Amino acid sequence: MLRKLKYTPVLLLSQLPFWLIYILSDISFLFLYYLVGYRKAIVRKNLTASFPEKAISEIKAIEKAFYRHFTDLIFESGKFLSVSEKTIRQRFKVLNPEVFEGFFNQGRNLIMYTAHYGNWEWLAAIPLSLSHKVVTFYQPLRSAYYEALMKDTRERFGAMAVPSKKGYKTVVELGSQGALSVTCIIGDQRPKRNSSRHWVKFLNQDTPFLIGADRIARKTNYPVFFPLMKKTSRGHYTLEFVKVIENPNEATAEEIIERYAAILEKAIVEVPHLWLWSHNRWKLKREENE
Repeated sequence: MLRKLKYTPVLLLSQLPFWLIYILSDISFLFLYYLVGYRKAIVRKNLTASFPEKAISEIKAIEKAFYRHFTDLIFESGKFLSVSEKTIRQRFKVLNPEVFEGFFNQGRNLIMYTAHYGNWEWLAAIPLSLSHKVVTFYQPLRSAYYEALMKDTRERFGAMAVPSKKGYKTVVELGSQGALSVTCIIGDQRPKRNSSRHWVKFLNQDTPFLIGADRIARKTNYPVFFPLMKKTSRGHYTLEFVKVIENPNEATAEEIIERYAAILEKAIVEVPHLWLWSHNRWKLKREENE
């Protein structure tokens, strides 16, 4: 309880009913999109380059839909700090948990190659639908306060949040202990300039993908899945586990990344506004890697 007291401002906001946080989200949309223009140039540039075949009217429609979803996401993430298990089960439904259970019954651990798509923060509710441990990798934040808040929020329903640098060690330790688990690793962030990366033609652009999850998958031979999330209505999501590869040690690391990228691209093309377009994803150019 004492730990949560320091989160009082966020905790108070999270206590608001959904109907009220969506009013606040609508106000925030107007503020961010029309008044501040938060990263609007980056969003427009990313959308135009990704969908060169679309008219500017279509680009603007996706752009507005993205900002509306983005402000919803901000408030839904805050709401997650105190939302009840009953409510999250009603609003976040895993459609095919039996796919994972089938591998658990074989004694196999799994890797879930995630992305900034849908409501990725609510993926921390997955333990409610599975019978075994869920581990999530994260990048430490500069602010100790916000890192502690993020970690406490993501671990509310039983997930284990681990800094990325300790990720592989944690996966190996769990495996050696015989603990069955799903390891969640986000794969669509922009690699740092000094990071190992693999280039893929993604959304009509040469795109660097961080090497890491693919290597862990090949070393452990854990089956890899992608969490395909759909927004059925405001504040309601479904999640389907889509197989990327069953036996990673039979593929190259590059092939695993390319399969993941293809599944993610298909999801984005079908429902563009659910992806994080405000991220400067293509800042790094291919020639800088050569």
